Amino acid sequence: MLIISDLHGNHQAVRRLVRRGEPLVILGDFLNYVDYRTGEGMVAEVLGLDFALQVAALRAKQDFVGWRELWGQASGEFEGDIRAAFDRVARRQYDEMREALVGASGYATFGNVDVPELLKAALPTDMSFAHGEVVELAGYRIGFVGGAQAAPLEGSISVSESDVESLLSSFGHVDILCSHIPPAIDPLRIDVITGHRERASQALLDYVTATQPEYHLFGDVHQPQAARWKIGSTHCQNVGYFRATGRPFELPNRI
Repeated sequence: MLIISDLHGNHQAVRRLVRRGEPLVILGDFLNYVDYRTGEGMVAEVLGLDFALQVAALRAKQDFVGWRELWGQASGEFEGDIRAAFDRVARRQYDEMREALVGASGYATFGNVDVPELLKAALPTDMSFAHGEVVELAGYRIGFVGGAQAAPLEGSISVSESDVESLLSSFGHVDILCSHIPPAIDPLRIDVITGHRERASQALLDYVTATQPEYHLFGDVHQPQAARWKIGSTHCQNVGYFRATGRPFELPNRI
C-alpha cells in the first residue's frame, strides 16, 4: 500500500505510482495554490508570478496584515471575478489529477487547500473519497479525518477540533488513522524552514493515546522537525511532501 500527501500538482509522479498497481491512499492537498519555494501555482496563473512571490514572502514571515493588504490591492485591480478565475484553475488542476489517477484504486481525503466537493467529483471510479469514516483496504482497518482548522486568510472550508472529536468518537479501534494534519506534538508540527508551529490536533493526539492504532499517518508540514514519532505503541509518520520528493510511504499489503 502506497500513502502520499501534499501532491500540490505533481501529477507526473502520481502517474508513476499508479503504474505500480498498488493500493493508494492520498491524504490531501491536491491543489497547487502557491509553491512557496518557486511561486508556481494558482496564484501565479491568476495574478502573475511576481505577485505569487510576494505572497510567498509574506507567508514565510507570517505577515498577515501585509498579506491582507496585498490581496485587497489585487482584488481591486483584477479585471473580472477573481474567485471565478481561481475556481477555473482549481477545476483544471483537478481534471489533470483525475487523468493522472486513472487506473488507481484506493482512497483520498482532502487537505486545507482543497475544495472537497470538487475533489470528490473529480476522483476516478476506483478512487473513493473518505472523511469521517472507516474503510478496509489491503487488509487494514483505516479511519480517515481530512481537512484542517481555519487559518488566517484561508477560505471557509475547515474542520474544527470539535468536528474531529465527533468524527473520531464513531471510529472505535482502527489499524491506521489517516489525517491531513499531525497530532499536537511540537516536533511533528514545527516546520524547520519557516520555524512556524503549523496546525495540529489535540483531538487526534487524544484518540491515538487512548486507542493505540498501529499507525497514525499524516502530511501538511512540508519540512517537519521530526517525521516520525511514537505515542505508546503507535508509529506516527509524516508521509512526506510529495510535490518535492515524488516518493510514497509504503506499508506491506496484508491481503
